[in-house]
Amino acid sequence: MNHFTCAYLTLCEIPLYDLGGAARARAGRGGPASVPMTPQPPRVTDKLMTAQEAVARYVRPGAVLGMGGQNIGRCPMALTQEIIRQRIGGLTVAGCNLSIAMDQLVGAGLVSRCICGSGNLERFGTTFCWRRAIEEGTLQIDDYSHLAMVTRFLAGEMGVPFMPTRSLLGSDLLPPAPEPSAGARPGKALVIDNPWAPGEPVVLVPALQPDVSIVHVQRADRMGNLIIEGFSTHEPEMIRASRHVIASCEELVPTDEIRAHPEQTTIPFLHVSAVVVQRFGAYPTSVHRYYDFDGAQVSAYQAAARAGAAAVAEYLNARVWGCANFDDHLARIAGRNTLEGLRQAMQAIV
Repeated sequence: MNHFTCAYLTLCEIPLYDLGGAARARAGRGGPASVPMTPQPPRVTDKLMTAQEAVARYVRPGAVLGMGGQNIGRCPMALTQEIIRQRIGGLTVAGCNLSIAMDQLVGAGLVSRCICGSGNLERFGTTFCWRRAIEEGTLQIDDYSHLAMVTRFLAGEMGVPFMPTRSLLGSDLLPPAPEPSAGARPGKALVIDNPWAPGEPVVLVPALQPDVSIVHVQRADRMGNLIIEGFSTHEPEMIRASRHVIASCEELVPTDEIRAHPEQTTIPFLHVSAVVVQRFGAYPTSVHRYYDFDGAQVSAYQAAARAGAAAVAEYLNARVWGCANFDDHLARIAGRNTLEGLRQAMQAIV
């Protein structure tokens, strides 16, 4: 079932998995009741929460945390900073190009492992806390290509234990072949022969199912239907593979609007656990059609991250732990004029 089908069923208000109800309907018409009548839990139609409530409910110490966003675009900064504010640690952070949000979690000492394709902020440089932690041996790293990461999420979404890909072939990202032994298990990837073309190598990568994923999107409704505009990278597969998903959004729209345009729904409600309305929730990164990135603030964080742990602690104390919430952070760090300027800068290019 793809997201267009789910969106159509949402539009028609058809229960997606009420197979027992369908069986009862057939039985009432004299047809065979081939599916057991299973009581269905009530549908949660209002998933609206504050960031504080959503993070406290769904993000647990030691969780595998899927992270949306890419480089300096649509990073889930409001949700990330709430995790930092609540000091939820021992996290494994998974994504494609993990960026400033991940780096702040590492700088706060809350990450023990990263599973990713890279860590950087494009022209603003690498993620310095992440790199320093790897060099010092305090952060474990599982390094994949971006395509291999999406493939792992795809396997998790489909409920299969692994997925074949040609990504990683010819690179040093593949681990050395293990010595054959009874009961040996593959590591992060395994090369086998294509069963239908012996001698043709294929890489198997294991499924990845985050305990909870955090994303920032343009629009959502109270039920959890999400609309992502512009790039979406690994997020659709990651979201569908996750046990829980917290989505912050720029704009809350009526469910009737979602039903009027089901083809625009990127992620249907059944994959989403909580919706957090947070304007400028990706700041200082950009959101397509809403606002541009703030280069000065990205550079300010990069300067602190490059300087070392003491400077990062000072940054987080002033801009995260010292703020009551993300609105407080925006008021202190950006201000109305700066945010309006970023909005106008985006409007000039879309």
